Amino acid sequence: MRDVAVVIPAGGVGRRLGRRTPKQLLRLGPTTILARTVSHFARHPAVGDVIVAAPADYLARTRRALAGVRGGARVQVVAGGAERQDSVWRGLQAVPSTAVVVAVHDAVRPFVTRALIDAVIAAARANGAAICALPIAETVKRVRDGVVEATVDRRALWAVQTPQVFHTALLREAHEKARRDAFLGTDESMLVERLGHAVAVVPGLRANVKITTADDLRRARNDA
Repeated sequence: MRDVAVVIPAGGVGRRLGRRTPKQLLRLGPTTILARTVSHFARHPAVGDVIVAAPADYLARTRRALAGVRGGARVQVVAGGAERQDSVWRGLQAVPSTAVVVAVHDAVRPFVTRALIDAVIAAARANGAAICALPIAETVKRVRDGVVEATVDRRALWAVQTPQVFHTALLREAHEKARRDAFLGTDESMLVERLGHAVAVVPGLRANVKITTADDLRRARNDA
């Protein structure tokens, strides 16, 4: 049953990359970063819909970039918002009522795997909410005004990735509360946590990187 919908916020313009073209529309091998990302979900047997929230000025270009994506899921493009959270909210409005769970995945994480998608979906079905993350390996310092204030115990610290997957009603409720409270979170898990709902964590992947800087793009192109 294709009862999973996927929202891919792609409304950013990638200023840190120093390009005029939004980073998700840059080439990665024979296709774009966005098309490679979307293809992982469009081909997934449980996914019925993929909704991409793109910059308003790039809707036509985004649709062209996704025209060659193959798979059993419907792929549609909607206008994103000023913030990532706004883009996810707009994408949620296009999620059909038949979707039992919704996955949210960064447009510029093109190296996600089927196994990781499966693991996070399974955890969300069982727990209502799930993310993937990796334990932080480096020493972490809290710094104030250029001076070390403290060394932070890293044993309980994890670096969060996507996809993040939630029961559809739960994610809608979390976004609606955030909008009422004028609260801006850094990810969907944060919004769900505000409801007091536990979020399960499954191990992420080192290769599941987010392409943010020019160095990230160079490495991604070498790995593509």
